[in-house]
Amino acid sequence: MGTITVKDGTQIFYKSWGEGQPIMFHHGWPLSGDDWDTQMMFFAAEGFRVVAHDRRGHGRSSPSATGNDMDSYAADVAAVAAQLGLQNAVHVGHSTGGGEVARYVARYGGNGRVAKAVLIGAIPPVLMKTAANPDGVPAAVIDGIRAAVAGNRAQFYRDFPSGPFYGYNRPGAVPSQAVIDNWFRQGMTGDIKAQYDCITAFSETDFTADLKAIKQPVLVLHGEDDQIAPIAGTAARAVKLLRRGTLKSYPGYPHGMATTHADVINADILAFIRQ
Repeated sequence: MGTITVKDGTQIFYKSWGEGQPIMFHHGWPLSGDDWDTQMMFFAAEGFRVVAHDRRGHGRSSPSATGNDMDSYAADVAAVAAQLGLQNAVHVGHSTGGGEVARYVARYGGNGRVAKAVLIGAIPPVLMKTAANPDGVPAAVIDGIRAAVAGNRAQFYRDFPSGPFYGYNRPGAVPSQAVIDNWFRQGMTGDIKAQYDCITAFSETDFTADLKAIKQPVLVLHGEDDQIAPIAGTAARAVKLLRRGTLKSYPGYPHGMATTHADVINADILAFIRQ
């Protein structure tokens, strides 16, 4: 575990375990690298080097009043990858982290740095509803998230994982209080200004050009009951823009399926890496 200070003075926290082909994990909003604990334990046991960082202003990285945008996020990842000497890496991103992966691989993934990528419940090509993306999330919903974070972040960070994030609001669902509490813990550890700014980054950034530019194989995994990044406006469109993209969807799975269905998701990622 360590930190790297990037050029604007922000400190980026990361953890790196093991040896072998590296897998770098990119977390969703407003979480931290800890959201990948299950995956890191699994893939380290399978002989991979596993790396996870906390996005600027999130988790243990320093608060960041500026640079809370996808260009800066991707540059921060490039700095961490360079410090750790990552080559032939697999980059795995969930939700906002999926957008971060798309931009990083498109801009910095050449010269043998990136072998493959995996997008899980990811936001590309663009999350917000527009004329070009009628299946996106309405702007009013995004504005509601902004208001909730600014008004009572702690309450929202209880309600969000208790409901749609993990599908715990669905009939028959059995919520895990431990999972909800861990989500809350990660969210509240981060800086509110950086997390607030990140709402614009994850909702309004257009990754169309990034997806088109990626040359590496990309596995797109998405829950068909994803209430946060609905599949029709994200994965179903993203896979058509990728040169070497493969979509695998899961009936009934929620946005946070890497946690709720880790055994299935981990096995599918492993098969993709080894094929």
